[in-house]
Amino acid sequence: MTETKELSWDDSVLPFQLERSDIRGRIARLGPVLEHILSRHDYPVPVSAVLAELTTLTALIGQTIKLRWKLSLQVRGNGAVRTIATDYYAPETEGGPARMRAWASFDADRLQLDQPGFDQIGQGYFAVLIDQGQGTTPYQGLTPLAGGSLAACAQTYFEQSEQLPTQFELTVGRSRLPGHHDEHWRAGGVMLQTLPASSHASADPEEENLKSADILQGAQSEDWNRATTLMSTVEDIELVDPTLPLPNLVYRLFHEDEPTSFDRQNLVFGCSCSADRVRGTLSIYSAKDIAHMTNADGIVTADCQFCGAHYEFDPQSLGFDATVDAKGKPLPHSDARESRAGL
Repeated sequence: MTETKELSWDDSVLPFQLERSDIRGRIARLGPVLEHILSRHDYPVPVSAVLAELTTLTALIGQTIKLRWKLSLQVRGNGAVRTIATDYYAPETEGGPARMRAWASFDADRLQLDQPGFDQIGQGYFAVLIDQGQGTTPYQGLTPLAGGSLAACAQTYFEQSEQLPTQFELTVGRSRLPGHHDEHWRAGGVMLQTLPASSHASADPEEENLKSADILQGAQSEDWNRATTLMSTVEDIELVDPTLPLPNLVYRLFHEDEPTSFDRQNLVFGCSCSADRVRGTLSIYSAKDIAHMTNADGIVTADCQFCGAHYEFDPQSLGFDATVDAKGKPLPHSDARESRAGL
């Protein structure tokens, strides 16, 4: 059970369950973590807003999965906003924070600053990728971009791919906190989802374009309609107010359904990039390939799309034809042959 004494509920996800029905939920509030993610790049407002929406969805969905390593949401389209990608890393220790990162790419010449970001993605897909780590096969699920928002795409994914009625209420925007002069990005969201065991009995797995009404019937449908109606009463300010305890908001919304709140999941910014990871990525290339990557200054550079970290390498230390190690020390010929054989 949770305490409600914290002064700030920023950068956290609170899981809860409605005891009167087989419905679980998550409520998230993002502040400094979201600002840190968006400040890594100079994104125009429409791009920042749609990236903030996907980041909020990722925080909500990530906390529902028994995750050992990473959940990724990716959106790709043929419009001015080309790619949006987010990662959620499971806590490394019991009670530890989950790490998040995100980035977007866009065509500045085509982007319209007075139009919503989602409307400028164009035709494409919404992807859910779950990687449980070494020794496992990553899972990938896709759904076309439709419905007018990324939240609608996520709902469609769960209804059609997982047959789990799911609904989101999200808000993103810039605000100025009392005593502060600068505006910062903030976001919040609520997620409701039927428990897996309760949502498959009436659904035809061969039917396409499943909706909640096709999956739930009778009392389950009534419970779902009541809960989603209650969720729709949430106000934007309630979702982003750092001083409003999330358990209090859950009770305000769903007290008719006897909600139980559990321990909050804290969120931090975290990137998995490193010089060693870049070296590993480039280890499949020959000396000729590495030469094509070498700039006029005689070095190979790489920039992390997520956090903006900049890396510089001696080209002789890269690829399977490397002659020196990361510290510039010559590699024994036997080691080089063994490395090539291993590839």
